[in-house]
Amino acid sequence: MPNKIIVAITGASGAVYAKVLLDKLVQLKDQWQELSVVMSNNAKEVWQTELGNDDHNKYPVKYFEKHDFSAPFASGSAKYNVMIVAPCSMGTLGRIANGVSDDLVTRAADVVLKERRKLILMVRETPYNLIHIKNMETVTIAGGIICPATPSFYSQPKKVEDIAATVVDRILDLAGFDLSTFRWGTK
Repeated sequence: MPNKIIVAITGASGAVYAKVLLDKLVQLKDQWQELSVVMSNNAKEVWQTELGNDDHNKYPVKYFEKHDFSAPFASGSAKYNVMIVAPCSMGTLGRIANGVSDDLVTRAADVVLKERRKLILMVRETPYNLIHIKNMETVTIAGGIICPATPSFYSQPKKVEDIAATVVDRILDLAGFDLSTFRWGTK
């Protein structure tokens, strides 16, 4: 079960995914010991633009600045066992795929991969070019999981948050959380 989680929020469009992820993780508090969040300045701007608020800094979690290399999860010895990047920009994907640890997000991803722990990248771009696809392949070969921001509609979502939850729930499943969500073929 996941117990020390890093959530990184990058500047790709899709702040609603990050919001729904944080909302759900707070609801699943009994399933984690530590939840740390690092957010780029671009992500803060996208959040404000798309959601019309700055509520990203109001969650009961530990926040770290993008260039704070003294954060515990900048080292494998801290034993963070899950990292979720949601949404994950193609620039962040490219830096992770090529081992460019130039900020806390990419350093933490590098640590998670080298320690053979769970890295989930919710990539958010369309269409993909060949560079994106090759970077996704590289991260997958290295042990990461690519989970595109591709919603499902089986559950007949009614609101934007419900649509985003179809992807977030999948990510939480991949991360090892026990959650109640729509399951195909069940009532």
